[in-house]
Amino acid sequence: MVRRAAAQHLGAYAEKLENEFLVKDVMTMFAELCDDDQDSVRLLAVGSCSSLSKLLGKEGCISKILPTVQKFSVDKSWRVRYMVAQQVYELCEVIGEEVTIKELVPLYVKLLKDNEAEVRVAAAGKAAEFCSFVGGPLSLKEILPALTELSNDTSQHVRAAIATVVMVISPIFGNADTVEASVLPIILALLRDEYPDVRLNIISNLQEVSSIIGIQLLQKNLLPAIVALAEDRHWRVRLAIINYFPLLAKQLGIFSFNDILGKLCIQWLEDGVSTIRYAAAHNLKRLAEDFGSDWVQEFVFPKMLDKIQHPHYLFRMTILEAVAAMATVVSSEILTTVLLPEMLKCNKDKVPNVRFHVCQLMKGLIPHVDPTIVESTIKPWLTDLQEDDDHDVRFYARDALTAALY
Repeated sequence: MVRRAAAQHLGAYAEKLENEFLVKDVMTMFAELCDDDQDSVRLLAVGSCSSLSKLLGKEGCISKILPTVQKFSVDKSWRVRYMVAQQVYELCEVIGEEVTIKELVPLYVKLLKDNEAEVRVAAAGKAAEFCSFVGGPLSLKEILPALTELSNDTSQHVRAAIATVVMVISPIFGNADTVEASVLPIILALLRDEYPDVRLNIISNLQEVSSIIGIQLLQKNLLPAIVALAEDRHWRVRLAIINYFPLLAKQLGIFSFNDILGKLCIQWLEDGVSTIRYAAAHNLKRLAEDFGSDWVQEFVFPKMLDKIQHPHYLFRMTILEAVAAMATVVSSEILTTVLLPEMLKCNKDKVPNVRFHVCQLMKGLIPHVDPTIVESTIKPWLTDLQEDDDHDVRFYARDALTAALY
């Protein structure tokens, strides 16, 4: 316990000492702790390497820290190797690019191929930093082949780690041809992975690669996978796809988007998961901000407004949510002639939840409506709902009416 505490706090202790005591006392203690027969002591000693290397500088790090890290990278304890995988990049900034390429890149690649999944996960997590430091050409030659192997790893956690970093490293390689030939196959394989977190990690960072490969490769390679994932059995994957749609819409343009992905935006409004339906409703708002009122009127309304009479009240509430969300971005003419009448019809809905939900939405809508229409139409409508049989409907109608008065 004492030796573990000493190893844990060695770096912080060294920072408080003058340089003359650093080499004489601290490094002697460091060497003894590194030779300890308990792996719990050795791994904590490895944790001090980053702090000590910065204090020693380039030459001291090369002569005293680097050999220790190299020895520990093949330590019999996987926990020690795991700590090396987490710490090794910190040495790169101290020892410089030349020594990193010669000494640390081979060590790092070996950690990526370690026989313990935990070590491979830790090493994979540093791939973006390593690739950025050594540059695209060397990463393509030395590091990417190891990452490609890990994309088919037997451990789902390793594949999930690769899914996170492979998107981030794509810009490092610089051009669409390299990404298409070397990175895109990894991405497509991970998008089809059976483990949902792997697919989710890829989708969450799709913008990193889609901005590089260009519209043609995007439509040819990525879009089929995206369309398939839009109906993924795991709702978090579907949610990630929804959140990616506004960026995808900007890249595809209005016509390509409508042809390929437009129907999915409406389809999600009837998803079985409420979080998806809510996200889909507000996704239409973000798309309307990009494509404009004409797109809403010509493409969205014909497909959406007929669903406002859906047999299931939860879906009717979702359509109302979408209508209210888009009301803030469409023209005042569309708002008053199309959206507002649809919302006003819901005061006769047989389900109280729908009636009080439309009152809640109307409260947020009032500031966007012409005051004369508020006076002539909305206020009388809310006044009538204050006589509703349901207590909650009366409450929210009164709340919305109060907002209309001020």
